[in-house]
Order: sequence, then structure tokens, then C-alpha cells
Amino acid sequence: MFSLLRTQLQLDCFCSGDNHSIAEMKHEGNLLPLEPPHHAGFSSPPQKGPSSLAEKSSPLLMEPSNIKADPAGDMPANTEGQPVKRKKGPAPKMLGNEVCSVCGDKASGFHYNVLSCEGCKGFFRRSVIKSAQYSCKNNGRCEMDMYMRRKCQQCRLRKCREAGMLEQCVLSEEQIRGKKMKKNEEETARTSAVVTPTPVPEVVPLEPEQLEMIEKLVAMQKQCNKRSFIDRPKVTPWPQSQDPQNREVRQQRFAHFTELAIMSVQEIVDFAKQLPGFLELTREDQIALLKTSTIEIMLLETSRRYNPAIESITFLKDFSYNKEDFAKAGLQLEFINPIFEFSKGMNDLHLDEAEYALLIAINIFSADRPNVQDHELVERLQQPYVNALRSYIMIKRPNDHLMFPRMLMKLVSLRTLSSVHSEQVFALRLQDKKLPPLLSEIWDVHE
Repeated sequence: MFSLLRTQLQLDCFCSGDNHSIAEMKHEGNLLPLEPPHHAGFSSPPQKGPSSLAEKSSPLLMEPSNIKADPAGDMPANTEGQPVKRKKGPAPKMLGNEVCSVCGDKASGFHYNVLSCEGCKGFFRRSVIKSAQYSCKNNGRCEMDMYMRRKCQQCRLRKCREAGMLEQCVLSEEQIRGKKMKKNEEETARTSAVVTPTPVPEVVPLEPEQLEMIEKLVAMQKQCNKRSFIDRPKVTPWPQSQDPQNREVRQQRFAHFTELAIMSVQEIVDFAKQLPGFLELTREDQIALLKTSTIEIMLLETSRRYNPAIESITFLKDFSYNKEDFAKAGLQLEFINPIFEFSKGMNDLHLDEAEYALLIAINIFSADRPNVQDHELVERLQQPYVNALRSYIMIKRPNDHLMFPRMLMKLVSLRTLSSVHSEQVFALRLQDKKLPPLLSEIWDVHE
């Protein structure tokens, strides 16, 4: 999908010239078109990231000959006895024989403002992120070296700070994801700029077929939402007790959220089956597309229910939840915060029902999904929705020529959120929280 969307995005940018679903929870049936083959899957165990997060460092610029094992020493002075102010800039080039300022091991570079090894870099980062508190059996007097660094964490952390490591340089997982998403959007905005102004493309009315398709999509969505609203009384009530230690209460909250998720999955499956062209695909390709797009569409649907005034997300008109409610249900902040950030960003675009429906259709017909066989047919089925969205935006927002690429970039952001969701599912399994059969199937969780 994305090769196709990128082409569409670039063409539009060039032309613009602007910078700027509940059945009972016990239901064991398969709502998908066919039992999926074992090789088709959506989520996978979380991928281990690099040995550390991206570092935000502000090292002192110095000549390689001035690099010392103990950077806590005085700065060189000028002839008047005043410290020489270092120029800001990239870290000096490594010679290969530098040692870690904390433990004396071989240094790999400047990390968090200090010349250090990979081990001390990762140790400092983990300690800061977890706000770790350590204790020393030697009253904090351990001499730190490559042996003692494994024996005394308190003294190792103390030495890290004495060497000059800065906590403010450590970025959390959430901040890293935020920077990546922001960087993607900024790069798209930069590539959309053109040197020579080009004429604004003439606004062409929607074709009768496009107008009919958009009206049908909106009506389909309303019908699917109506079914969920009818099933609302079947959802396990949200417990009123605030006791965080009560296991039964925690289980009720988790059941409440999973049942809402089941309803959402059922909505998405019903909607997809009604999309023109979807049933032309083989059952295997239908399953592959649904498995991998479901969580992204759920997040799109979540974003349209975001209320910025109270920073909450409302489901089925009456159920509103803030970040704290999501956490009480057992979700991790590493998943909760990106959901709310994405929802806020989508809310800022002020999309209407037609634009959301078209985005969802485009997302479903993504030819680059794993295990999709007939890529050409999927791309061909997606194209009318892409064309309709572009034309619709040009008519509705004639002065905002970057809205179309911005909306397509939100689909890129959803890919990042999808990987975070895979980590959340894995974490739930570690907590022995068993997902209902439908969710286990759609997210390919093998209990």
C-alpha cells in the first residue's frame, strides 16, 4: 500500500506548491471469512530494540588528545586563569583506545554527555527510566571498575553521575516514539515544498460514482455502529469500587475493555465484508488483510471518539475513559500515551464521517500486509478510495493543499502504534490475562 500511497502523496504535494460489534463474550465462533491458516498472523512477540534508546547528548568538543578517563577534572584555563568555554558540536572522533569514564572498560562513544561503554550507558538509562533505588553494602565507598560494576549498582550509578552523565539526556520510550512520529511528519512537510510555484489544481466535482461510494461507506459505518449500540447492555459493567488491590475488580475492568474490543472487531469485520471488491479477494487474503488492519482501524475509531475538553475517549455514547481508566484495566502507559497522542492529533485535523470512512477503507486494502498473495488486486481495489479521498478533500478544503498527504501520513503513524500494541498483547500474556477467543484469533495469540 505504502509504495502506492507515497506516489500519491508526492504527486499531490508537487501540485500543491504549499509549505505548509457485542455477541456474547463466550462466543467461540469465527467471525472471519474462514479459519485462518496457521502461518497467517498479525502480532508477533515484541522486537527487542537496540541496546539503548536514541541518545540526546550535548558533549563537550575537545581534541582527542584531551580525552581523559576521569572527565570530572578541571577544564583547561586560559592565560588569565578563566575556564575555556567549549564550543558546542559533535563529539570528537574516536581513536579506538578510549576507556569508559565510569568503569574503565573500552568506551564506545559519548553517551549522556560522558565518554562511556555500552554497559554503563544502558545501566544509566535503565536506572533513570525506572527511577531505581540501589543500596551499597560498603556504605557507598566501592571503587568502580569492570568487576565492581556488576557487584554494586549504587556506587556504579554514583560514579555515572560524578563522571557527568545527565538524566535530562535520557529519553523515555514514549518520547522516542513521539520523536519518530514527529520526524516522519516533518520530513513529509519538507518534501512537499517546491522551489517554483505551481498553479493550484482546478477543483473538480466528485464523480457520481464517487459520491455514491462515499454515501454508501458512511451509511455502512452508521449501521455497524448501531448494532454495537444495541449490544451495549451485554457488556460487563465497569466496577464502581476504587480498591486497586481487589483482584475481582481488576478482572471486571479487564473484561469490560475486552468486550468493548470484541464489539469493535465485529464492527470492522462487518464493514469490510460490505466494501465493494473485498469479497473478490481469496479468503486467505481477506483474513490476512483483516488480521493486520484491525488494530489500526480500532485506533482510528478510537481517535474519532476523543474529547479534548476532558481528555477522554467515549465509546457507545455513555462509556468515557481517561488515561487512568485505561491503566486500571491493565494496559501499560507505554501503550496508553501513544493512543491519546494519536487521538489528539487526529482530532486536530477535524475530519468528518466521510473522511474517516475513506481512510478506513484505504487502510483495509493495504497490499503490503504480511501473507497477502494478490498484491495487484488489492492495490487496484484500494485506488478508487484513494482517488475519492483526494477529490473530496480538494472540494471540502480547497485552501489546504497538504491535508491529503497529512492524512496519509497518519496511516504511517498507525503502523508504529500497531507494533506498540503487539508489545502490549505480549505484556498481558506475561500477566496471565487471557484474551477472549475472538481477540486471540484476530491478533494471532497462541495461548
